[in-house]
Amino acid sequence: GSRKDLPPSPARHATHGARERAKQGSKKLLASPPGPTPPISGLPVEQAAEARSSHRATVAGLPSPPATTTMSDKKKFVIKPFRPHCQMDSTQAQEIWKQLSSAIHEIHNQNASALSFEELYRNAYNLVLHKHGELLYKGVCKCVQGHLSEVADNVAQTPDEQLLNTIATSWNDHQLTMMMVRDILMYMDRTYVAQNKKVAVYDLGLIIFRDTVARHEQVKDRLRHILLENIANERSGQLIERMLMRNTLSMLAELGVDGPSVYEEDFEQYFLETTRDFYRRESLDYLAQNTCPDYLTKAETRLGEEAARVNHFLNQSTEPKLKQIAETELIYNHAKTLVEMENSGCVSMLKDGKVGDLKRMYDLFSRVPSTLDCLRDCMCDYVRKAGRELVTDQERVKEPVAFVKGLLDMRDKYDRLVTEAFRSEKKSQKKLKDAFESFINADSRCASYLVLYIDELLKSSLKGLSEQEADVLLEKVIVIFRYLQDKDIFENFYKQHLAKRLLSGRSVSEDAERSMIAKLKQECGYQFTSKLEGMFTDMSISKETMENFQRPADSTVELEVNVLTAGYWPTASVPQCRLAQELLPVHEAFEAYYLSKHTGRKLTWQTNMGTADLKARFNERNWHELNVSTYQMCVLMLFNRTDTISLDDARELKIPESELKRHLISLCTPKHRILRKSSKGKGIAANETFTFNTEYSSKLKRVKIPLVSQKEGGLGLAGAKSVPETVEEDRRHLVEAAIVRIMKARKTLRHNDLIAEVTRQLTSRFVAEPAFIKKRIESLIEREYLERETDDRRTYKYLA
Repeated sequence: GSRKDLPPSPARHATHGARERAKQGSKKLLASPPGPTPPISGLPVEQAAEARSSHRATVAGLPSPPATTTMSDKKKFVIKPFRPHCQMDSTQAQEIWKQLSSAIHEIHNQNASALSFEELYRNAYNLVLHKHGELLYKGVCKCVQGHLSEVADNVAQTPDEQLLNTIATSWNDHQLTMMMVRDILMYMDRTYVAQNKKVAVYDLGLIIFRDTVARHEQVKDRLRHILLENIANERSGQLIERMLMRNTLSMLAELGVDGPSVYEEDFEQYFLETTRDFYRRESLDYLAQNTCPDYLTKAETRLGEEAARVNHFLNQSTEPKLKQIAETELIYNHAKTLVEMENSGCVSMLKDGKVGDLKRMYDLFSRVPSTLDCLRDCMCDYVRKAGRELVTDQERVKEPVAFVKGLLDMRDKYDRLVTEAFRSEKKSQKKLKDAFESFINADSRCASYLVLYIDELLKSSLKGLSEQEADVLLEKVIVIFRYLQDKDIFENFYKQHLAKRLLSGRSVSEDAERSMIAKLKQECGYQFTSKLEGMFTDMSISKETMENFQRPADSTVELEVNVLTAGYWPTASVPQCRLAQELLPVHEAFEAYYLSKHTGRKLTWQTNMGTADLKARFNERNWHELNVSTYQMCVLMLFNRTDTISLDDARELKIPESELKRHLISLCTPKHRILRKSSKGKGIAANETFTFNTEYSSKLKRVKIPLVSQKEGGLGLAGAKSVPETVEEDRRHLVEAAIVRIMKARKTLRHNDLIAEVTRQLTSRFVAEPAFIKKRIESLIEREYLERETDDRRTYKYLA
């Protein structure tokens, strides 16, 4: 071969050094002490020896220069190029292979320290270089095979107790020896193996070890049995040699170099199957004898053990398969049973508020996402059932404020549960929302009760609380408000109670009132709260108006007027009653003042909404200040002229009949008997007379005379499905407006599409029933806003 093919070696560098020294002159070269000359690469050993002899002869044969010889007379030393060498024959190749074979045998016998790896590398290099790579490759294969056959026999005779140790030792020795052999045959791996698509030397050793040792007929099954037995022992609580297990399983993983993994074929598939059987039996046995929380704890422990087992000695590729099997047998197959377990399942945990157990159940079920639906549905059904029990609880329903407090406590409980146990999962929060909506909207009283609760807060309960504390309470109310579908019912009741609070001045804080309206505006938009905000504006303007108004000098009546915009306030069309003569001067003076400031406006006095403070003298020593309604004031002012009046006399005040009787009865109650009626009982006879009670007395100087409740049951709270008449009327207008708006844009539309679009647009205020929408469509057809298509009666057409 050419010189450029020679591998770098100390011998080559020594030869090069000799050439450099030769250039400096023969005198210096002859003076150098004789030493061993390195072999010349590319030649057989005998030829290399001849070349060295020739080289020495040439140098030694130079004549010694005379002492007087000058530098110009010196004879130059010349290194001749290498002579062409002859090809290595098979006999020489066999001799070299014998040396290599002997060396490999010594390596197997752990006597490598006495070998020259440089010389061995050169011998292997020369064999490959001279086209004897096949001889070398087959010889190495046979040599390794022979050695491992002896190892296999030794392993096969090892008892079970020592089998893992013996295999581990043999494997470690094999790895070390094959790395040494690989280093010697590195040139063969780079050239012969690559060119002929053979298996590399180290991988060849793995294959031979696999087939000869690991899969020996007396080793393979025993090894697998011992590995599986060790794992079973560890699962039962015994200690095993994890490092030995790790080394053995790592060996199996490394042996799969030329095809399917030996680790998977010889161990993993059997391991996974035994694992499946183990957890199937254990889960059934444990579930039959223990409670749900105990089983969850056991399952959590087992899953942690299997994860640790992968880290300690199993191959990482086993982890997803092992995890899937364990989670299926421990969780998926028993999810429904765990949730429905009597006295300890999900329902029991929800009932007793066991957040820790629920969190453990959720975490375990999260490993198998498909099982979470079972848990969410159970939570939703339980909350829905508890809510229905609350709504149908007659004792709580009698007390609206207590009812809403119970609703808020219930919401706080399950919201905390979803936050802590269910990790604030969006789907669980949605299920909780669905549960609350289902029972809250099943009873229209919830909307009115929520308004009564807010009224209680804003009139008294927020007193003494900081702004942050008040905001927290109002925010809780808004959460329940979000669940309401009939928000128009809420708006109707809220407007009535807000009007009463504003007109009577009973709000704890105007800031709290405005904060509540801001929250409602954020939830439902400007249109929802525009009238509520207008009510505050009216109160502000009225205050400024009264500051500028000056009452007549000769009037003894102090007048305070709130001017209300008709479209903002929940005022009914009630005729004005006849006021007492003493009130007319100041009454007329204010009307003249206001109309002079605001031209084009009309004032309608709402005497049914006013209040008055009267100074009443019952006898010479008994004076009281009475706080009464305007109607009561007008009735009592009649007694300034007479001590007794008839029902017909009271009717002359032009107060509506029902309101007149209600206010008269309020003045005749046992607690506040300002008047005495001629008949007995709660009712008022047709010929009833009323006498001023001069014997009335009270411990309080200022007495408020309350009104008796109306027989109709208050603010529309009579029935669970009742909708106030005013709300019903507003709904008709809203539905018709939505239908016209949609049809004007679409021109033609099918019945089902129109129903769906109207429902979608009105969802923010209330849920319109299809039958209700259909009635409004028929009404619009009668009024010629729409018409049906002649060809298709279920298609509507807009009439411009």
